[in-house]
Amino acid sequence: MQRLQARTFLVTGATAGIGEATARALAAEGARVVLAARRKDRLAALAKELPGSLALELDVRDSAACERALGGLALAGVALDGAVINAGLGRGLGSITEGNVDEWNEMLDTNVKGVLHTLHAILPGFLARGKGDLVLLGSVAGRQVYPGGNVYCASKHAVRAIYESLRVDLAGKNVRVTTVDPGMVLTDFSITRFRGDRERAAKVYEGMTPLAPSDVADAILYALTRPPHVNVGEIVLWPTDQASTTSVTRRQ
Repeated sequence: MQRLQARTFLVTGATAGIGEATARALAAEGARVVLAARRKDRLAALAKELPGSLALELDVRDSAACERALGGLALAGVALDGAVINAGLGRGLGSITEGNVDEWNEMLDTNVKGVLHTLHAILPGFLARGKGDLVLLGSVAGRQVYPGGNVYCASKHAVRAIYESLRVDLAGKNVRVTTVDPGMVLTDFSITRFRGDRERAAKVYEGMTPLAPSDVADAILYALTRPPHVNVGEIVLWPTDQASTTSVTRRQ
């Protein structure tokens, strides 16, 4: 087991859900956390709770902003030992013909381009130091599709392809790459997907027990703390009540 003390990790989408749980888990293990997210007020509040952390107000959809903020870390004397690339979202749940093009663009710009923008900004530092840990937050939606999930599922299939490409492209570079792909997790994901409709969002988890963000953070910690010669490539997490993206056991 590798200790995380004195190591520095970037977490994108750090102010809510899985990102926040991961940031807290890393800090609890003694790591310094670079918190990257869009919401300035939440960033400031979380940074206060996690001593030694660094807050970066950042929209990963903006490639130039990623280069400035993440590329500028080295100039500030911050060398990343790893990154948890978590920022992502879903919008809407309907057929292609019912889809909203603006929402498609938001998902693709965040879930796919945001991952690429982040990687493009931080990978040179990893390669220069000859080491690093990359964790991509995928989804079971990148392995199986479901009705109405079309563009979101496509974005997560793309993340899986990026993960597999990284493993090939980074072979021999001493950079470990992991994808963590959870099923249903109780976060604000469904509230965002349904545009703030909390009643509809609550029905997604009705009668079953979903994963908690801390469950996913625990899996991420497991991958990051393995001995240097061990690369945990893929972790798939399902709630016990979920057999597939379309099969969920619900109790009355």
